[in-house]
Amino acid sequence: MPLTAIRPPAADAPRTPATADVLRTVSDARTPVFVTVHANGRRRYSYWRPLDSTTGRGGCYVALPTAECDELLSTGRIALGDPLADPTKTTYRVRPVRAPQTPARISSAPARPAPARERVRVRAA
Repeated sequence: MPLTAIRPPAADAPRTPATADVLRTVSDARTPVFVTVHANGRRRYSYWRPLDSTTGRGGCYVALPTAECDELLSTGRIALGDPLADPTKTTYRVRPVRAPQTPARISSAPARPAPARERVRVRAA
């Protein structure tokens, strides 16, 4: 394989498998993820895992790793929604940040300017 075919990892790619799993969970529209910030500053990222009737597992809250979630928040991969404040805690909805779409094709030739029209002045007699 020629060296030109090897691409470095994207700058916005998750660095660890755990971070990629967290981002995958947050990006799933069927799984609302929340962060609860307690009065003492402790943060807990979590989501509700529905009951799976075939395995009998689920039906509980699942905590996500705080370090990976904080890394995604600091790098701008996830964002917090509007706060819901209680006397002892504040809860935010966690959403993924979508990267702006890049154009599918960039023209290599510059666009040609439209031909300029000549203005004809008519003098009043």
